[in-house]
Amino acid sequence: MGARLIDTHAHLQEPDFRDDVDAVIARAAGAGVGAIVVPGVDAETSEAAAWLADRHACVYFAAGYHPHEAARLDAAGLARVRALLAHPKAVAVGEVGLDFYRMHSPRDAQERAFEAMLDLAREARLPVIVHTRDAAAEVERALTSWALRARSAFGARPLGVLHYFSGDVAQARRYAAMGFLVSVHTSVTHPRATLLREVVKELPLEALVLETDSPYGAPQPLRGKRNEPAFVVEAARKVAQVKGLTPEEVADATSANAKRLFGITMARNRTLTGAQA
Repeated sequence: MGARLIDTHAHLQEPDFRDDVDAVIARAAGAGVGAIVVPGVDAETSEAAAWLADRHACVYFAAGYHPHEAARLDAAGLARVRALLAHPKAVAVGEVGLDFYRMHSPRDAQERAFEAMLDLAREARLPVIVHTRDAAAEVERALTSWALRARSAFGARPLGVLHYFSGDVAQARRYAAMGFLVSVHTSVTHPRATLLREVVKELPLEALVLETDSPYGAPQPLRGKRNEPAFVVEAARKVAQVKGLTPEEVADATSANAKRLFGITMARNRTLTGAQA
């Protein structure tokens, strides 16, 4: 496909990639992935994501506190995230949101952290990468309110992306109307992902981006293996099949959406001084 694809969500700073992250990034480039966005889940992982972005021209990053880590957010952590957002390769606030399934942090701590992260995003004029599990109504309510406050700061730029989207078509359409994009994960290839494939079918291509959420959720042909950015091509192929398009058309359109969302270009990758290919 050439360097047409963008993996909008890959946790390359996770221990799963400690021994071979450079090889993983090289394989992604070989598969046609021109850019990778690495989100943080707390201050430490956000800083690790920034370190990867400094080393690799194709890597960008987001900084934020995941709902699992919300109880650990304090003034020092907030200051560290705010400082990271001034980095030239910081493209979003994330991964942030609410998760009432595992409840690794109490609900009130999650809600406070989510609000703090949304405030940072508005302050920095950066989009949000949103996680939600068993909290769809609460997240939509929070984002609807935030969108009204933030819209003027973003102009025509998307406000954020619903990571690993698991909602229905009606909810996806509401988010698209608000100015958010919907992320199609490599799990779209799984036999049981009928709801996500229905979202892909019904939403315009202009509302979609692709992701792996590496190292989690490998596509069906590679189930049981560690997921990695090179495998985002499987999501592009499935979206193409569902929509009756070519994988190249899907790659070009979803990557254009990701560039618009995150404010990145492939050309910028080649001009970063000292960065690796």
